[in-house]
Amino acid sequence: MSSREGPGSSRSQTLELPFVAPSLRQWLSSPKQLFIGGRWQEPRSGRYLTVTDPSTGEPLAEVAEAGEEDVDLAVQAARRALEGTWGKLPPAERGRLLWKLADLLEENAQELAQLESLNTGKPVTETSMADIPLAVEHFRYFAGWATKWTGETLPVSFPGEYLAYTRREPVGVVGAIVPWNFPLMIASWKLAPALATGNTVVLKPSELTPLTALRLAELVRQAGFPPGTVNVLPGYGEPAGRALVEHPGVDKISFTGSPGVGRKIMTAAARDFKRVTLELGGKSPNIVFPDADLDSAVAGAMMGIFFNQGEVCCAGSRLFVHKEQFDRVVGAIAERAGRLRQGPGIHPMTQMGPLISQTHMERVLGYIEKGRAEGAELLVGGEPNPEAGTGYFVKPTVFLGRDDMTIAREEIFGPVLTVLPFESLDEVVRRANDTPYGLAAGIWTRDVAKAIKVAHRLKAGTVWINGYNLLDATSPWGGFKQSGIGREMGRYALEHYTEVKSVWINLG
Repeated sequence: MSSREGPGSSRSQTLELPFVAPSLRQWLSSPKQLFIGGRWQEPRSGRYLTVTDPSTGEPLAEVAEAGEEDVDLAVQAARRALEGTWGKLPPAERGRLLWKLADLLEENAQELAQLESLNTGKPVTETSMADIPLAVEHFRYFAGWATKWTGETLPVSFPGEYLAYTRREPVGVVGAIVPWNFPLMIASWKLAPALATGNTVVLKPSELTPLTALRLAELVRQAGFPPGTVNVLPGYGEPAGRALVEHPGVDKISFTGSPGVGRKIMTAAARDFKRVTLELGGKSPNIVFPDADLDSAVAGAMMGIFFNQGEVCCAGSRLFVHKEQFDRVVGAIAERAGRLRQGPGIHPMTQMGPLISQTHMERVLGYIEKGRAEGAELLVGGEPNPEAGTGYFVKPTVFLGRDDMTIAREEIFGPVLTVLPFESLDEVVRRANDTPYGLAAGIWTRDVAKAIKVAHRLKAGTVWINGYNLLDATSPWGGFKQSGIGREMGRYALEHYTEVKSVWINLG
């Protein structure tokens, strides 16, 4: 992606494929501005980003690049909405608008699924079945909470006669920073609970994948949200992300991304004691016991690491397989991985698309080379796949490794699986927990009692038993240890977007 002084005209060849909706081609043909205060605005700097197609490396669209001045304007607009029209809306009206937005997303689901596929590279089958439906579900789920998030009366014992109660009030202006791997879905995780509880939002999508966030802004306007309630500012972490985190008018930051950036956000937020929610990295264990349904376990392992090209924070990148079934399970995974169809995500037959960028592809290939150098046995893949296209394709890769190897310790964020044999339950639990991360884990066994005992011992925010990558708006999402702070999704998310106020009335 590059930054330049104005919109250009060259476009990716992918847009000429017959699968792409004509309306989408038309939408992408014009440069996209910033959405501030309910209006589309030019960036103060006049600078635009070239958003590229990861399946070809060619331009997809031109998008305005937000800077510090734009962030300040957006925060001011969000504050006016908070203290004005949006802040005065009854909860039922907030819920109605969120439901209307969900309806509009659903009405435009096919277009949004294609747009997300084009921008991220992920298969359109995944965006159609997961990304867009889950975003719709989140807005509907939290629309219902708008009228149900309540305080309580308190049985105080202080001498005298009092009525004491609590109120749940919005934190204020929320800065929401979303990553490039699930742009629209993760935006919904932040926007829906924030808006349901009466906050206003400045949303900064990744400079790599801003397109569905900008389309969402159009639907926010169409739904009738008061100006300034939602503002969308594509831009780089520096300066736009930094300016949003450091802005004194922002009351809370909700961030999904790398642990390194998360640390910087915590440090910056400490100055004003901003509230923070952080969903960071993972190195999730996926454990196959010898009594598991092996066909299901193999399918689950494939889903765990190759879904979304492995660009998933909860990717099951460490696969522990009991020695009794090790050769059978690992052989089946390697065979299936070698047959995965790679190509442009927009093609309906594609099973695994390209990585997001040239830089990220080089990072993933660097980890693969490190695995080889440290003595890991390469079973399949381990190289680029030029036959899939001219973009950033890396073949599905499976290593036989050891716990101390870099590929088994660090988050790769790509289609690279390290398989590790184990012998006993206590051993595998200890090894699974031997990581600074704690986002998710998988367990495969027919023994329900064993599964529950292991689930309780694993240090992870989510544990799946005989399944993987299972998500629902009602189920909280977040990690232990260095995988983050706080929870998204479910009623637990609402706690992070409200302040609790205690009120005492002297009745004496």
